[in-house]
Amino acid sequence: METPAYFDRFPDFALDRAASGVLTLRLHSGGEPAALSVRLHRDFPRVLREITDDRDNRVLVLTGTGDRFMTEMDMRGDRQAFKPLHWDEIYWEGRQVLRALVDLPMPVVAAINGPATIHSEWVLLGDITIASDTACFQDFPHLAGEVVPGDGVHVVWEELLGINRARYAALTQQVIRADEALRLGMVNEVVPPVDVLPRALALAEQLASKPPLLLRLTSLALRQRLARRLDEGATLGLALEGLTMADKPYQPPV
Repeated sequence: METPAYFDRFPDFALDRAASGVLTLRLHSGGEPAALSVRLHRDFPRVLREITDDRDNRVLVLTGTGDRFMTEMDMRGDRQAFKPLHWDEIYWEGRQVLRALVDLPMPVVAAINGPATIHSEWVLLGDITIASDTACFQDFPHLAGEVVPGDGVHVVWEELLGINRARYAALTQQVIRADEALRLGMVNEVVPPVDVLPRALALAEQLASKPPLLLRLTSLALRQRLARRLDEGATLGLALEGLTMADKPYQPPV
């Protein structure tokens, strides 16, 4: 089978597809663990749209590189987030990536290969979540950067943890380790690091053996609540986050 052109189009995303139709999407930065960048943030919804449009993809395995999913960020570039016109780009990309994730017409198995302290919601939205016993979850950048946590992480954590736990986690920057995440229902399985991707791939292969229409429609049926909540929560949340970002130039020097 010919390799689709989009497999090589996005520098921060490595794609590999088995004959069964199981597609592995691995985030990285130059082959190293992924660091959130302007380009990665911009390209993620684009690569997800390509995956959606390719009917040869039957199941998606979403993972990171090395010993972590994402713990660093490098947002340097010509996009000044405190400017409304530039924030509108971030606002649009943030909404689109969440919509793309919940609209994927295939099951998603998240292979959480290590700590996810930035955009943990991306992997926690997986229909099945397999976490390394070295993983931990935190919403680090929002309160650290003094901006509202409104990009969807607030919705996903609330859905998984409940209202009170989610508010506590957001306001204290709580770190939830893998064993606790399993107990709280944030993830489905916790395994040693070496077993994370093989276990995710094994489950994906099991699913890929099912009829394609069943896979497509069941995935959409199981995510209806999440789709509604994210559309509502991220639309307002990202706007509120943008207001706190726009206020930064007016803050008195420390």
